[in-house]
Amino acid sequence: MQYAGEKFYPEGVRWDEPIAVGLVPALLEESARKFGDRAAIEFRDRQISYRELNAKVAQAAAAYLRDGLARGTSIGLFLGNTPDHPVNFFGALKAGARIVHLSPLDGEITLKHKLTDSGARVVVTSNLSSIFPRALELLDAGIIDRIIVCEDEAWGEAENKLASYDKRPAIVTYAEFNAEARLPAAWPAVELDDVALLQYTGGTTGLPKGAMLTHRNLTAAVSIREVWTRSFRAKRNVAERVICALPLFHIYALTLILMKRLRYGDLISLHQRFDLEGIMRDIEVKRATVFPGVPTMWIAITSLPDLDRRDLSSLAYCSSGGAPLPVEVGAIFERKTGLRLRSGWGMTETASPGTTHPSNGPDKPGSIGLMLPGIEIDIVAHDDPHRVLPAGEVGELRIRGPNVTRGYWNRDEGRSEWFIGDRFLTGDIGYMDADGWFYLVDRKKDLIISGGFNVYPQLIEQAIYTHPDVKEVLVVGIPDEYRGEAAKAYITLRPDAARFSIDHLRAFLTGKIGKHELPAELEFIDELPRTNVGKLSRQALRDQLSSRPA
Repeated sequence: MQYAGEKFYPEGVRWDEPIAVGLVPALLEESARKFGDRAAIEFRDRQISYRELNAKVAQAAAAYLRDGLARGTSIGLFLGNTPDHPVNFFGALKAGARIVHLSPLDGEITLKHKLTDSGARVVVTSNLSSIFPRALELLDAGIIDRIIVCEDEAWGEAENKLASYDKRPAIVTYAEFNAEARLPAAWPAVELDDVALLQYTGGTTGLPKGAMLTHRNLTAAVSIREVWTRSFRAKRNVAERVICALPLFHIYALTLILMKRLRYGDLISLHQRFDLEGIMRDIEVKRATVFPGVPTMWIAITSLPDLDRRDLSSLAYCSSGGAPLPVEVGAIFERKTGLRLRSGWGMTETASPGTTHPSNGPDKPGSIGLMLPGIEIDIVAHDDPHRVLPAGEVGELRIRGPNVTRGYWNRDEGRSEWFIGDRFLTGDIGYMDADGWFYLVDRKKDLIISGGFNVYPQLIEQAIYTHPDVKEVLVVGIPDEYRGEAAKAYITLRPDAARFSIDHLRAFLTGKIGKHELPAELEFIDELPRTNVGKLSRQALRDQLSSRPA
């Protein structure tokens, strides 16, 4: 295949380069051998070396093996950004199990669905007031059988730690779980195509589907980026200090920060959340060199009134992902700092990599960049996904590569909706220009991306329908200056019901859905539009709204 965009690639990089693959735990083991006492993670100003991290992973793996949590077992990780995540992520995979990421942002409906669908009966969580009580609810409801509680204070002074919690037999602390677990004479055999991670995503509509990401997929994602950055890293020849404020339960942070940076021997400066002044301290005082963020983070930074006087000189590379970066935000950042924000595109189903911008390429505002080495993207017709369109014509992005999922967990019957052979239909609508640069213009269906997180209208609608005064509801995405997009609910009321405020609705929905899924706006409407077979139609609603007078 000839790819026009290859002429813009970094020096010495080819599109058709071989992409190395391997087992996920071996990635860390190799780095521990190479980098030893070099710092791998910094958390609450404490550094953890590669050797120490690898030893903790091996100990965790031994405990999982002892308890029979090995091949064929799904284990739920219900954790925020803490070193407990990589310890248990790599540890469970070393034992041969597969991981299911549960987000602290998930509402009750989503949590129950992910656990039931994946078959995960054991959940690893923290003794934090923000998440442990929710894990306990899952245990009480019979959704899970066991909770392993990581004690957050083990990593230094903890915020929001529970003073005490129920110590029934089904609940064990991580220290108790690890006690007396002995390393085996040999670790269990794990295959490249074993599912390592069930990463749930809505894709287009409905309850989240579990993208099956294998050891091959995840390590290929790292290798693709390794090939792309080879010349950049060779020229710098330093261990980078990389800010990780993105959630490790999100595929972007998992592969392109945690796994990739551990592969390189860099230091990951792990933040529990995005705290603007904490991030600026990491840059200005601790001299961070790399900062991958999402648009909401860059919007917050560009809004600093004194940004042009802040010292960002240590940053060698900063990037934006997770959602489209507004062109104006990138322009403001560059004007005030002299640094260029690089952006790209990827999906849960691609273990994140898809396209990116070269460091020294031409400035093409609005583009998502060039397809990365080892990845093949084409544009196909809306009405015939077998028909490839020429440059400049708008259609659906179709992708294949060693990083692309082989399908969704328990969803074999729907494969033809998402795959044409080994090519995945992304649901994103766009085009490729004559130079090989890709552009997005819309999404095929109804997914809302709010602050880098996938928000599924149908899930919000299901929760709103539990309100006693609601007759019918449709949720669509609307522009949001900070998050890129937000949800707006259009509601018809039951007879004699009184209208209520957006604050009332958000309070009613709190706990049922995630905070990031709460509608930003509400409008009551006499009648919602329907298809010719009587189904409520979001597309017809959008058409109706677009025809309103400005």
